[in-house]
Amino acid sequence: MEPWELWIRSTVLSQYVLTNRGWLWPICETLHFVGLSLLVGTVGLFDLRVLGVARAIPPIALHRFIPWGVAGYSLNLATGTLFFFGFPDQYAYNTAFHFKLAFMILAGLNVALFYSVAFVGVRATPAGGQAPLAARALTAISLLSWTGVIVCGRLLTFYRPGFMHH
Repeated sequence: MEPWELWIRSTVLSQYVLTNRGWLWPICETLHFVGLSLLVGTVGLFDLRVLGVARAIPPIALHRFIPWGVAGYSLNLATGTLFFFGFPDQYAYNTAFHFKLAFMILAGLNVALFYSVAFVGVRATPAGGQAPLAARALTAISLLSWTGVIVCGRLLTFYRPGFMHH
């Protein structure tokens, strides 16, 4: 077993997850799904509007729901951390998890770029209007990134490495 894995398994958090996984794991799975629904339901809807869907709604009206998406992401980060600490070998050696993290990093960089470069133009887009090209490109990247996170998250259970890494 790798030193970092031994360290994670020695933490109080890891022991708590393993000791209480009979009830904790299904609760975390449910909360993870709720968080994902909040995230995709708000950010995805906003992204689609910026891309031109439902043009009768001004994008800024949908942007008011983004804090719910941030809450969903926070919930997923917390539950995902519990998953990782419970079974670090099932994640750290899993290619699907590596891709999931890469898509999450891409989404994070993309959101930073969106708010620093394109949000001003989106804020000024009226009902019926088309968002600027840069905003549309960045929201397309956002949708693709979050779709990648979802797909890779689902693939985690199909590509469990077990103990084949040793």
